[in-house]
Amino acid sequence: MSGAGIIAFQGMPGAYSDLACRQARPGWATLPCQTFGQAIAAVHDGRAELAMLACENSLAGRVPDIHALLPQAGLFIVGEHFQRVEHCLLGVPGSTLADARRVHTHPVAMAQVRGIIAELGLEPVVEFDTAGAAEMVRAWNRKEDVAVASALAAELNGLEILRRNVEDAAHNTTRFYIASRKPAELPPPAPGFLTTLLFRVNNQPGALYKALGGFATSGVNMTRLESYMLEGSFSATQFLMDVEGHPEAPPLAEALRELSFFSEQQEILGVYPGSPFRQAG
Repeated sequence: MSGAGIIAFQGMPGAYSDLACRQARPGWATLPCQTFGQAIAAVHDGRAELAMLACENSLAGRVPDIHALLPQAGLFIVGEHFQRVEHCLLGVPGSTLADARRVHTHPVAMAQVRGIIAELGLEPVVEFDTAGAAEMVRAWNRKEDVAVASALAAELNGLEILRRNVEDAAHNTTRFYIASRKPAELPPPAPGFLTTLLFRVNNQPGALYKALGGFATSGVNMTRLESYMLEGSFSATQFLMDVEGHPEAPPLAEALRELSFFSEQQEILGVYPGSPFRQAG
């Protein structure tokens, strides 16, 4: 996809999803949305060409809303992006670490910065969003209130970075799906592709084992598998799966053929090149 466009994300300006959009699509305008549903709707109604949708984090695990929203979203996954989460301690201009008394951030981020909280003896105050916490600290303009958020949030809100990389774990990374109204034009089979698909099985002994058997015998690597009930029913289960490979390449094509014998329904949500992060990691 060439040229500049608009990419929607869930969060406030300066959120890590905003940073992910800017890194994945340099030069594009970013559209903040309050919820994942609103980011998806922005793509559907044409206010954005793409949506950046967080799906899993190396520390916190899966992002709860996405596995339920994606099947009904009517969008296609055209790429993935991995965003390193680098928390910064932000204060108002002229403040120092010695001034800090209270730290404001999202609860997940708060759990990832226990070291700096203990070191400085800060009182943790949970807020709804990292970037929103930065915005509030700037509005209060008090030296004793600091935020944990991204360097981009500091820049957008006119805050000073009192210390970078205050996260406890250096491997804190969030993976995103990049979603579009139209599927990407399917290139010829080649190494390095990922395929995301949905399938459904009956709730009976051995159903999942049989459905997944073809992936094992064909040597297809599965990188993600999520299960959830359909419309509150206990009688059938739907799965969202990421696998390595191109659906027209022999290993995955054979696995998908076998899946069709044991699943009630299957739908490919996207075929896209794997992020360079996978090779680097």
